[in-house]
Parts: sequence; structure tokens; C-alpha cells
Amino acid sequence: MDNFRYSYMYAVLWQRLKANRLSMVGGGVVVALFLVSLLAPVISPYDPNAINAWQVLEAPSTSHWFGTDELGRDVFSRVLHGAGISLKVGFVAVGIAVIIGTVVGLVSGYYSGAIDGVLMRIVDIMLCFPAFFLILAVITFLEPSIWYIMIVIGLTGWMGVARLVRAETLSIREMDYIQAARCIGCSDMRIIFRHILPNAMSPVLVSATLGVAGAILTESALSFLGIGVQPPTPSWGNILTAGKDYIEFAWWLSFFPGLAILVTVLSYNLLGEGIRDALDPRSR
Repeated sequence: MDNFRYSYMYAVLWQRLKANRLSMVGGGVVVALFLVSLLAPVISPYDPNAINAWQVLEAPSTSHWFGTDELGRDVFSRVLHGAGISLKVGFVAVGIAVIIGTVVGLVSGYYSGAIDGVLMRIVDIMLCFPAFFLILAVITFLEPSIWYIMIVIGLTGWMGVARLVRAETLSIREMDYIQAARCIGCSDMRIIFRHILPNAMSPVLVSATLGVAGAILTESALSFLGIGVQPPTPSWGNILTAGKDYIEFAWWLSFFPGLAILVTVLSYNLLGEGIRDALDPRSR
């Protein structure tokens, strides 16, 4: 019965999402970027790290669609490979944030009382610090690594998810079917993960979609500042860093990675907004 209910719910969500053209465009771009990140080694015309001293800072042309950088490397190939880095950071960081935030929100909302008070005060303390500056402070004490970036972004981004899940849990735990589950002797863990969690996932899905965009922006900013993904590994942020020194006469070094960041973040935001609207009962 539960499987039928969830299948019906997802079918209705898909129908409502399809009616939102902007969210479908965003979703299409997200899927395209995911495929590009997987196929980058196959579809990129050049080795992203291949240096060519005879083609330094060439403008976009038929042989180099996005031009070349200060070392003669093909910018188009580097942007393609940078998509994989940026999306990997986004997915892993958001995955960490969602897992921590969901567990904290479920426990806080279900048990309430002292446990809720302690956990929510921890959330409040974490929210007192500006997230980006907290990430900067932590990263500066660690060796620059993509894995550290993923972990730190995830560990500093779970508080919003925790609050959303807690609010849903506080509402769901008072429903009749939860009371019935308690009466027949279901354990707390079974009630939390079998009955409450599936019904509290709607805001988590929206938050995760929007969170990927935020994580990509954060990674790009860290790489731009030189404490993110380190050269020669291409990422959109460190391509922008290299481009800022030549922006007066090599505009393509900043324009194309910046455009990639803009399109990616905008697409995830459009998709997240569409999912939120589809899940909002007030819009039905």
C-alpha cells in the first residue's frame, strides 16, 4: 500500500514539474551537464593539461572554440573537464550535508524536549558564523585538496536541512498513523526511518537541489582564491583565476568558465524552484 502511495505521489510530482517549462529547461541543462562531466575524456578535443607554447592566448577559433590560455592549453577542454570537478564537489558536499541534517532534524523533531533544545542550540551556534568565512578558516589550516573541500562544505551546510526536517517531523509525529505505530509496539527507529523519513523528504529534495548550486559557487570561489582545487587540475574557479591577469586582452579566459558557472547555478535554481512549487500543496 505504501509503495502504491509513493508511486502515485511521484507520478503527480512529475506531472506538475513537467507543466513548469523553466524548471524543465533547468532540469534538461542539469542532465546535459551530468552527461558532459561523464563523457569529458571522450568528447574533449584536446588534453586539458597539454601545453603548447606556439598557441599561447589564442582567441576563439574553429580549432580552439574557447581559445587557449597563457600556457597554450585548450580552454574548451579544460571547461569540459572542470564540469566534472564542480559537479562532484556539489553532489558529495550536499550528500554529506543532507545526511547530517536529516539525522539531526529527525532526532530533534521526534524526541523534542532537552534533546531538541541541545541540537537546535548547536544549529544556532553554527548559523552565527558566516558559512563562507568559516570554510575559509578551516581550509587554510588544511592541505589544499578536493576531498577536504567537499567535506568542509558539507560539514558547514547541514543546518538548513536540519531545521526543515525538524519542522516536518514535529508535524508528522502527531499524525494518527504515527500514534497507531506506537500503539502496536513499533520501535522509535522504525517509526523515524520507516514512517516519518519518507514523508519528510520533500523539503530535503528541494534543499539538496538548491544546495548543489551553492556548493558549486563555493568551490569556484575557493578555487578562484587559490585555496580550492589546485592546478593543473582544471576547475571553473582556477580557470577564472588564471584569466583575471589577462582579462584586458584575453576576455575568453574569464568569459567561458564564468558562463559555465552562471548556467549551471541558474539551472539548479530553476529546477529546485520547480520542485518546490510542485510539492507545495497551496499551489494545487
